[in-house]
Amino acid sequence: MAIARKIPATVVTGFLGAGKTTMIRNLIEQANGKKLALVINEFGDLAVDGELLKGCGNPNCTDEDIFELANGCICCTVADDFLPTIEKILALPEPPDHIIIETSGLALPKPLVQAFGWPEVRTRMTVDGVVAVLDGPAVAAGRFADDPDRVDAMRAADDELDHESPLHELYEDQLACADLVLVNKTDLMDDAAIETVNSDVGGRLRQGVRMMNITNGVIDTGILLGIDAAAEDDLDARPSHHDAEDDHDHDDFESFEVAVPSDVSPEQLISRLETAVVDHDILRVKGFVHVPGKDMRMIVQGVGARIQNHFDRPWEADEPRATRLVVIGLTGLDQSAITSALVTGSVTGSTLGAQS
Repeated sequence: MAIARKIPATVVTGFLGAGKTTMIRNLIEQANGKKLALVINEFGDLAVDGELLKGCGNPNCTDEDIFELANGCICCTVADDFLPTIEKILALPEPPDHIIIETSGLALPKPLVQAFGWPEVRTRMTVDGVVAVLDGPAVAAGRFADDPDRVDAMRAADDELDHESPLHELYEDQLACADLVLVNKTDLMDDAAIETVNSDVGGRLRQGVRMMNITNGVIDTGILLGIDAAAEDDLDARPSHHDAEDDHDHDDFESFEVAVPSDVSPEQLISRLETAVVDHDILRVKGFVHVPGKDMRMIVQGVGARIQNHFDRPWEADEPRATRLVVIGLTGLDQSAITSALVTGSVTGSTLGAQS
């Protein structure tokens, strides 16, 4: 009697803005006939990442194959959200050939891998591999370095690095659990920076873990899928700072949504975002923009001071045409001042300069 094949799952981890969603969309477009299911753990109330992956036009990954978990960090809601979602996928009339799980920038990968050892899952699925996507320029800047002296030096030069060690511990946990590490955005780095990052990251990886430099999240499907790590079976080889803890605290971060009037032009909005990001230590901004007179929806995404925008698709007939943004940062964001800066361009309880 033939033994049923376990469905492989790839866990994609990495900090906010590292390029996880872009990489997954590229993966969908070159799936080579594989039927994929996606589990997206969106951070914030606005499901931007899921929307970016929907409507890609690939028959092997339709909107019905995308499952969004927006109730908080995926590793903290394993029993309440993740496992029921996996059960839904396994119950599909035509189960997928491969499952891609995009974690939020806050998720610890190890608890998620541990969930694949649960009786409901273990006999049906396996973790093909844990893929850590790194923001190359951020790593080159020392943002998640483990060296306390280096952190102190960076903090003295840049207020954005004035945060507590859990950020560094999370970075280390992602690398410790990874089977493949992708240093993304290398087109924004010079050769010296790439060499430094490769040396630093490579020195943190356990034996056998592969590291690659990529640009714009592009990587061959044959490399990303089919690692065959069975990560749930070698958890002891994947140490975590949180191994002795039953839970972990995500109070270092907060997010909120801002609705911006449509009469704010894209140029004004981007100018306001650039200033607000610097003055309020905003880590990430992403959302949808309605441009009057345009039938296409505009996407805005920002990591630090780098703000990018493009039109992705026409607005749906029943879709509200509105500008909605999610702002993510360390706990203590001045939500009122940031909202005022983005909505009206005014200064409210902040040090914002002149706005467009």
